[in-house]
Amino acid sequence: MTKLYTLSQLAESLGAQLQGDGDKPIRNIATLAMAQEDQIAFLANSKYRSQLDSTAAGAVILSEKDAEYFSGNKLIIADPYVAYAKLAQKLDSTPRSADGIHDSAIISATATLGKDVSVGANAVIEDGAVIGDGVEIGPGCFIGKYTKIGTRTKLWANVTVYHEVQIGEDCLFQSGSVIGSDGFGYANEKGEWVKIPQVGTVIIGDRVEVGASTSIDRGALEDTIIHSNVILDNQIQIAHNVEVGYGTAIAGCTVLAGSVKIGKYCQIGGMSAINGHNEVCDGVVITGMSMVTKSITQPGIYSSGLPHQTNKEWRKSIAHLRNLSDFKSRLKALELLTAQLKDTDVE
Repeated sequence: MTKLYTLSQLAESLGAQLQGDGDKPIRNIATLAMAQEDQIAFLANSKYRSQLDSTAAGAVILSEKDAEYFSGNKLIIADPYVAYAKLAQKLDSTPRSADGIHDSAIISATATLGKDVSVGANAVIEDGAVIGDGVEIGPGCFIGKYTKIGTRTKLWANVTVYHEVQIGEDCLFQSGSVIGSDGFGYANEKGEWVKIPQVGTVIIGDRVEVGASTSIDRGALEDTIIHSNVILDNQIQIAHNVEVGYGTAIAGCTVLAGSVKIGKYCQIGGMSAINGHNEVCDGVVITGMSMVTKSITQPGIYSSGLPHQTNKEWRKSIAHLRNLSDFKSRLKALELLTAQLKDTDVE
């Protein structure tokens, strides 16, 4: 059952200034357009300010500059979007991934489980695994030998964590994520592929979130490292020996090739690709669909993906691109001719 809070309680929780009925009960959060009387909405973008006139929300979270445009109950705070995020956590009604230890779970006698651990149906925990207090392991999960999972970490259904992986506290893994699978390591002997055993592991810090169907490969010799406070979207590929720095965010379908190193507080847009053995320094923003082929050593915003065009325009652009070498040769010849003509004029 959803718990009700008064506006006064929410204001105190957020450190917000309350204007209006502090006893107003709030059930959950909704958008300005869809909110009802027992819901709270938020305004984080001024272009939606016009919706304040028509919203049926019982209260609105907004900034001081927008407060004058709404006469109803309101919580005034410097950053309404951050306030929305924190309030969403407080009002979150998402169920647990597991409750208690299911009868069908297979747990090795040599595994160590902390207090209040929950393990769902058909989950497997192998020899020597160490599971911290309050961990939730959803149905169908696999936890490999000697893996360690920190306090309060939550795994949704069908997460696979290979052997000897180390995971910190308060992490979240969405369904289908795979942690510690073999990196793509092979040698070629006269056309035959020779597999290189991947003997490193994956080390994940605290408060890391990993999206659905994201894969993080174990290291070849050294470890793959995901530092604390990193967020990874769905369907990301992180190859062996990659290191992702503190506070970095990576959007869906991005590929980090082997031995890439990403600095702190970076933001990488969706469908980007970073070539192996390159480094990205702290504070870099890479926009979506970018291809990074060399290291980035200065903070800033980087892009390489081309905006879409009509098919006709695209065909023209490609035709010009194919003729660039010819254009370059002709331009050099023209520059040479111009220089010769100038010399003649001088004489």
